[in-house]
Amino acid sequence: MQLYNTLSAEERAIMIDDAGKQRLTLSFYAYAKIQDPKKFRDDLFIAWNTLDALGRIYVATEGINAQMSIPEENLEAFRATLEVYDFMKGIRLNEAVEHDDHSFLKLTIKVRDKIVADGLNDDTFDVTNIGVHLKAREFNEILDDPNTIVVDFRNHYESEVGHFKNAITPDVETFRESLPIINEQLQNHKEDKNLVMYCTGGIRCEKASAYFKHQGFKNVFQLEGGIINYAKQLKEEGLESKFIGKNFVFDNRLGERITEDIISQCHQCGKPCDNHTNCENDGCHLLFIQCDDCKAAMENCCSAECLDIIHMPLVDQVRMRAGKEVGNKVFRKGKSENLKFKHSGDLPNVALGAADKPADIRQKVKVKKVLLGKAEHYYVKAQVGQFTVENNELNSGDKILISGPTTGDQELVLDKIIVNGIETEIAVIGDKVTFEVPFRIRLSDKIYKILG
Repeated sequence: MQLYNTLSAEERAIMIDDAGKQRLTLSFYAYAKIQDPKKFRDDLFIAWNTLDALGRIYVATEGINAQMSIPEENLEAFRATLEVYDFMKGIRLNEAVEHDDHSFLKLTIKVRDKIVADGLNDDTFDVTNIGVHLKAREFNEILDDPNTIVVDFRNHYESEVGHFKNAITPDVETFRESLPIINEQLQNHKEDKNLVMYCTGGIRCEKASAYFKHQGFKNVFQLEGGIINYAKQLKEEGLESKFIGKNFVFDNRLGERITEDIISQCHQCGKPCDNHTNCENDGCHLLFIQCDDCKAAMENCCSAECLDIIHMPLVDQVRMRAGKEVGNKVFRKGKSENLKFKHSGDLPNVALGAADKPADIRQKVKVKKVLLGKAEHYYVKAQVGQFTVENNELNSGDKILISGPTTGDQELVLDKIIVNGIETEIAVIGDKVTFEVPFRIRLSDKIYKILG
């Protein structure tokens, strides 16, 4: 009985591409009393693994918190696995604004003490006494009320790229930090103001609204389904968006666009930008905002130091990390003295720039293709791209597809390829390949060979 992943992320990505099935990215949560979280976790893994469901899920005695990717054709079967449990009958599934077949590449279900780390003692207040849920239209209306105070219960790296106009955006790295800060800041407005809160999908506000009602706030409201559901209702009802910018999400996309406004800057050069990246150095993995030009010049790194490190022999890189808490084991979300244009706390309500017309990032499988590898570098002046071949082989004369969230789907026929610095006819696994590319590519782009 399989209760764990047997495939790597890279292997799963290839399987997804070869299957040619469009996937949905969705999230949901539910507070409920679960007597045996371990058994609950194992039962879910068995049911979801058979449906090719992937994602990051936390379960605890207090409920479930899930962000997932599933084949579109398996949606109803997936719903049926939830309906088995009374507390998930009719549960709302927040579908992403922008779907990406590679948003999740593993099924990870973890048993935790809590489904959201809030630092609260739930025995000291009634966690079911929550604030009033507001749909998008109602939320817009209450924001226009001069007696409303709106609070963003997300973290600084989330609010920096997008938030509701005039919202309080705490300069915090964790949800638990924001609760006492906001409580202290709004002590004098417990009875005369509407305390209106929002977060990504609604789960943080469920607990926060109960906490603030316990603290004596009389008029507590929350955005139903969070920013994700708000964006969906905007489209369905043709409403004005009072949210500006991009909604940060916790999967491989790292964000989905709500409006065309760019309200943040590249942390390295200051150019209007709201694309997050993780530092390429495995000993760092700092999350920060980086524009395409800096991404190309810095090779996905946050600093000159990290750029030097990634060019060291792998054995030396591993030796440097020995005995240290590094990479994803260190909570470093966008704060470093190397980032000259980082902003948090009080944030602007005006755009610094406008996003390009968004590409459809859902993969449209129009032709039979096979994944070859990924982009490594783009030389802007020469209009030359460099790629690493990770699967199969590439030949001069092949028709290829370069695909990515911003690049879209672009096809080329290779007249000439340079392999490891030498012009030749064939590239195999492990080779570095360069060739002319008449359009800008990004490091998130993948390269495919078109078959037939």
